[in-house]
Amino acid sequence: MANISEGIKQAIDKYVEHRIEPGGFVRAVLENDLKGAFGKADIYNRNNMFEIVTYCYNEIPYTCWGSPEAVQNWLNGKEQ
Repeated sequence: MANISEGIKQAIDKYVEHRIEPGGFVRAVLENDLKGAFGKADIYNRNNMFEIVTYCYNEIPYTCWGSPEAVQNWLNGKEQ
């Protein structure tokens, strides 16, 4: 995923691998909060939102993202 900034990819990967709380933009993406994600995104991430979501869809477990509950459960070690 060439259009994802290294910082965003690292934040997603740390969240998945180590259950580290992501920043507001990444958390909004993971929670499937479109309004929040676009509202928190800088211009680069706004322009690359499709690639960021595609990375999540293809590369991380479906149980750790998609809703606020899924994200909180993942952070708490209670994924479904």
